[in-house]
Amino acid sequence: MKDLSFTVPRADNPRIEYLQNNRSHLTITWIGHSTFLIQMNGCNIITDPVWAGRMGIEKRLAPPGLEPKQLPPIDIVVISHNHYDHLHFRSLRQLPGNPLYLIPEGLYPLFARRGLRQAEEMSWWQQKEYNNISVTFLPAQHWSRRGIWDINASHWGGFLFAPASSSSSPSVYFAGDSGYFSGFREIGGKFQIDYALLPIGAYEPEWFMSMQHMTPEEAVQAFADLKARHFIPMHYGSFRLADDTPREALDRLLAEWEKRKLPNEQLILLKHGETLSKENV
Repeated sequence: MKDLSFTVPRADNPRIEYLQNNRSHLTITWIGHSTFLIQMNGCNIITDPVWAGRMGIEKRLAPPGLEPKQLPPIDIVVISHNHYDHLHFRSLRQLPGNPLYLIPEGLYPLFARRGLRQAEEMSWWQQKEYNNISVTFLPAQHWSRRGIWDINASHWGGFLFAPASSSSSPSVYFAGDSGYFSGFREIGGKFQIDYALLPIGAYEPEWFMSMQHMTPEEAVQAFADLKARHFIPMHYGSFRLADDTPREALDRLLAEWEKRKLPNEQLILLKHGETLSKENV
């Protein structure tokens, strides 16, 4: 029997007022799983927003770090792919503001049927600009499916957020969901990445999951391939999607980090609801 007693800590005092009023500093707030609030150049971005209390028959392992009503008005929502732990329409409808949805190719018909027509599809390597923010949709090794007949009918990938004009603001790479693949080296060769948000969970049994989810050790290799300055782990601690546990994922990540003798300051373990900002980087 796996030990699920460990839960990812939650920030004692989420910086709600600061986030609602911030229009200048870069911030990265981990809400849980693959859901982050990213603030850049006055733009409020949210990744794969999911506030579901359960996934399938399994209850959520830890509550979200922030509730939708605590967020500032959202300008951009990015969706990495259509799996239910990354695309949850009930959560989308709870978001404040009138956001633009940036979604993978093939997903627009589903959004239109749900009445969310302010959505734009993106293909790999495609770039869009919004309020002086450059958003690039990047490859991943994964798959898509929501029903019986739609296997890989829509695409999947990650997103890079960077200032559209020359600026000292850092860039943020959100990997979405991915197995380890050579694409990380290609991405690292094309872009300068300051913060890499990389998945470390849902990897067991490895013989079955390796094509779609990285192990913690592979996530560290992906970080090295990307040549990023900082690594923020995600995709653990919220939902039981495979046989591994949040504690196992973290222990393996830390062991690999120590084995490689990587600088401690490059690994940032956020609590649920914790905000990394220009003031504390």
